[in-house]
Amino acid sequence: MSTPTVALVAKQRTPLRPARVLLHAFLVVTSLAWLGPLLWAVFAALRPYSETSTKGYVSWPDKLSFDNFTNAFEQSDMMHYFGNTLIIAVPAVLLTLLLSSMVAFYVSRFDFRFNIALLLVFTAGNLLPQQVIITPLYRMYLLIDLPGITVSGKLYDSALGLVLIHVAFQSGFCAFVLSNYMRMLPHELTEAALVDGASVWRMYWQIVLPLCKPAMAALATLLSIWIYNDFFWAIVLISTGDNMPITSALNNLSGQYFTDPNLVAAGALLTAIPTLIVYFVLQRQFVSGLTLGANKG
Repeated sequence: MSTPTVALVAKQRTPLRPARVLLHAFLVVTSLAWLGPLLWAVFAALRPYSETSTKGYVSWPDKLSFDNFTNAFEQSDMMHYFGNTLIIAVPAVLLTLLLSSMVAFYVSRFDFRFNIALLLVFTAGNLLPQQVIITPLYRMYLLIDLPGITVSGKLYDSALGLVLIHVAFQSGFCAFVLSNYMRMLPHELTEAALVDGASVWRMYWQIVLPLCKPAMAALATLLSIWIYNDFFWAIVLISTGDNMPITSALNNLSGQYFTDPNLVAAGALLTAIPTLIVYFVLQRQFVSGLTLGANKG
């Protein structure tokens, strides 16, 4: 490269501005603040409690091992609680996406007087705090008998009860997102199908729904994480320990008189693995779902 070319490249470089330096410094500090607790939990989980109890957590480790992870997995019977979570999360996610997509299809592709009001009713359900309705909902679950359908014979203390409450609370948000996305689809698609004699169900199932895969994948990722991390509904509507989801498995690591924080940290990290798997598997669809409509005119 000749000397004039080097001078031209140097002249074209963006000058280092103080505002840009401050911005990058702020981003670095914010990233460390978010990663700090996670890295500290990993550091504590790799150390035995006998070492941290004598030297403290802010000390150089003498031994790092995966013993806490093995003990946490075995003592909490984590595989059993993972199975309970799958029984709750998978049907809840599928039912939420199915029902909310039906509502979104109806309010976005058909014009009638109360379509906006209907969408607002579904969306308003997300604005109601869970703690407000927990007492009447708890009493209602105790009164609903389901002999032969659930192990407890009632809607209370059953996986079905948790599935229904998750579907009820998450459908409004999903219907709102999917309706906005479906409104961006050309109406000529459904109009042409209607002229060809396609039924409403065929327009929904074979034309509109396949075009909503990016939005459905993004919502599936969010729903899986939200339902998996739920603790409030599980602790209130489930009384039998063996029926609880994975978030309650950490209770098995706490004793009556003594709790090993390093063991609990290892258990918490193990419970976070499935959410990371879901995110990385659906990462491309999730990112595309977040940018829906960014390039629409």
